[in-house]
Amino acid sequence: MQDVLFKLEQLKRPRLLLRSAKLGAIEYTRNQHLRRYFADKKMPSHCEALTRLLELEVKVDAQRKNDSAAYSLIDHIDLLIAVLGEARLLRATQSQCL
Repeated sequence: MQDVLFKLEQLKRPRLLLRSAKLGAIEYTRNQHLRRYFADKKMPSHCEALTRLLELEVKVDAQRKNDSAAYSLIDHIDLLIAVLGEARLLRATQSQCL
């Protein structure tokens, strides 16, 4: 758990982007949000979901930094909402990432 949460703590994103995601994470619903990213599979563990979401977020952030036409601010915020929501659930269950 510590490794994936450490990676999350090391993220450096614009304040407005993170503030928007934090507000959205208040209403985070795991089944609804994760279905967008894991539609073809059963629901992953919190650790697995957070790991995969962070991988996706790094790619989306690279699009942001490169001013890619494929970048969507709304999609980025939605992804960060899922990341923050899963991190909160992981901490609450105090499960271990193996």
